[in-house]
Amino acid sequence: MLRLAILGCGRIGQVHARTIKSLSNAKAVAVADAFPETAEKLAGELGAQVRSISQIMASDDVDAVIIGTPTDTHFDLIKQAANAGKAIFCEKPVDMSAKRIEELVALVEAAELPFLTAFNRRFDPNFAAVEKQIRLGAIGHVELVQITSRDPSPPPVSYIKSSGGLFRDMTVHDFDMARFLLAEEPVEVFAAGSALVDPEIGVAGDIDTAVITLKTASGKICQISNSRRATYGYDQRIEVHGSKGAIKAENQLENTVELATSAGYGRAPAQHFFLERYEAAYRNELVHFVTAVLEGTPPSPSIYDGLQAQRLADAAAKSLETGLPQCVSE
Repeated sequence: MLRLAILGCGRIGQVHARTIKSLSNAKAVAVADAFPETAEKLAGELGAQVRSISQIMASDDVDAVIIGTPTDTHFDLIKQAANAGKAIFCEKPVDMSAKRIEELVALVEAAELPFLTAFNRRFDPNFAAVEKQIRLGAIGHVELVQITSRDPSPPPVSYIKSSGGLFRDMTVHDFDMARFLLAEEPVEVFAAGSALVDPEIGVAGDIDTAVITLKTASGKICQISNSRRATYGYDQRIEVHGSKGAIKAENQLENTVELATSAGYGRAPAQHFFLERYEAAYRNELVHFVTAVLEGTPPSPSIYDGLQAQRLADAAAKSLETGLPQCVSE
């Protein structure tokens, strides 16, 4: 039985709490949140205790922590958990600074602790099935990856100002997916972007529309298309072209009904919200983490995967600033 503590009882903490309640090999023994009422409510639902961060780190009955707090708290919480010998499940991004993540990588590896960077899209059943077929050689050698990731609507500008920018907040998922599908490290990044959805996002110093091209040392190419607006729902698609064929995963729609009339064919819009679209992925990633810790196998994606995605985000930001392709720093 893996004994867990949830740090951050907001939206994502509640998602993980629902999964924990359904598992026979894990339980939540403690929760912590900056808002006492939020913590008390979730603790009541889980039969857990509300404790301070320091109490959780010192608790003998906590084996692992789930970090679902704001990104600017991750660095300190990971250090505390590593020093306390706790296994760590951390929401993306690990931190906004690649240099600080490098410090955490060294700490986690020295402590030999299980660490999972929660890039949940790797655990989406459709995307995972695509990756499996690629590894089985179904499409031969991968040559071109196309990732479409567009939100139904932009977040508030107040969020944009503290998000770290589109590449570190949104595209970071796609950078990890690119590495997952390419199975080879991108060495060059070129990015172009604009503020077309909301002019205030541009005023805040960010973009809401972007295209990013990644290239590996062997010449494999990945194209990522991002937008903060998709009027037809949450647009999440991948396609991989190889030497023997191609494979793709389409959007998940609200239903599978198709209406045919003289006006043509009509289908439902894509699922609208990320929690709905990736419900299975969130469950699968936590099940993977719990199983890996209990069996003594390394969880994946690791903290190093979190670092590599951040390096790609940094390179994309630099490319946008300079208008030139950027080498990915090591």
